[in-house]
Amino acid sequence: MLDDCLNILELRDRARRRLPSAIFCFLDSAAETEVTLRRNSAAFDDVQLVPRCLSDVGKVNTSTRILGQDLEWPVICSPTGGSSFFHSQGELAVARAAAAAGTLYGLSTASTYSIEEVAAASRGPKMFQLYICKDRDFTHSLVERAKRSGFVSLCITVDTPVPGNCEKQLRAGVFGPWHKWPLSTALGFARHPMWGLRRLHKGMHWLANFAGPDGRPARAEVLVEQLDPSITWDDIRKVADWWGGPLAIKGIMSVDDARRAADAGVTAIIVSNHGGWQLDGAAAPIEVLPEIVGAVGNRLEVILDGGIRRGVHVLKALACGAKACAIGRPYLYGLSAGGEVGVAKALDLLRTELVRAMQLAGCPNLASINDSLIHGSPIMGILTEETPCS
Repeated sequence: MLDDCLNILELRDRARRRLPSAIFCFLDSAAETEVTLRRNSAAFDDVQLVPRCLSDVGKVNTSTRILGQDLEWPVICSPTGGSSFFHSQGELAVARAAAAAGTLYGLSTASTYSIEEVAAASRGPKMFQLYICKDRDFTHSLVERAKRSGFVSLCITVDTPVPGNCEKQLRAGVFGPWHKWPLSTALGFARHPMWGLRRLHKGMHWLANFAGPDGRPARAEVLVEQLDPSITWDDIRKVADWWGGPLAIKGIMSVDDARRAADAGVTAIIVSNHGGWQLDGAAAPIEVLPEIVGAVGNRLEVILDGGIRRGVHVLKALACGAKACAIGRPYLYGLSAGGEVGVAKALDLLRTELVRAMQLAGCPNLASINDSLIHGSPIMGILTEETPCS
């Protein structure tokens, strides 16, 4: 069904055709003028590679260890909320596909299936993503539920003190009352009746981890109300004590914050601008990655999240010092296009492209990927000899 999709952008086009327009907008849009969204991928074009020749690349080893978990390749599935809007199996499908692909799946606090349901669906490596909520007792309960369910690592998202201003989504009105939908949104749903039929049992109540006493998932507004703009590094240390295991902080974009994260003793930082959903005009992760790696890359794992659409993007990020990359929209395009099979297709496309790019660049393993692959400098000038890229 998806054999004719040759790359992630073709999966994106298939997703666009299969989803109601307002739901595709939820997946594909970002804050305000979407400058950051576009820049996240475009910035990779500024990183030029210098391949090596006559290396033995008959066999390529992509295995690595991230957040205390052995993975077959250095691309993980970043946590994304609302996955059942794109396919009825939602997070269950993504978790199973990630496990089959030998990589880690990150489950969002804002998931449409609960922590326990996802844990039961997949025995593969899993990370739970946490928003520190105003209700600290509830926050603590989420951490404990993830522990009991066998999640090995925890990820705290720190770039969302308030929701970003996603104007396209506001215009589509999909999460507002149906009688206030603009005509284009109503027509979009009318053209995709099967999507509606598959969602009738949940409606717009989709926050499974916020379910009430009756077991019914909560609406998105509940999470918005729980976002806490007052959290500080003291809260990070408190959650770290609750968790007591591998811990990542997601949303780091500055060297100062990266240093503070390293001082706090976290396992990893995820360099991310939330896919352009938050501050429009923020730098692309690949643009700030080299300086961050130069500052803290010998103290913790640095993961790049944002803009990955090709395997060669992964290679460039690794050459700039990342230990691994994280993807969100690429696997959601696959989920939208074909459920678990579509997620598997997205992961296979990226992995195949990464292996090919490594071979063409003369890199038989991840340890051989370093800044000598990058042409020109500011990147080579920023990365230090004391902080290896591999």
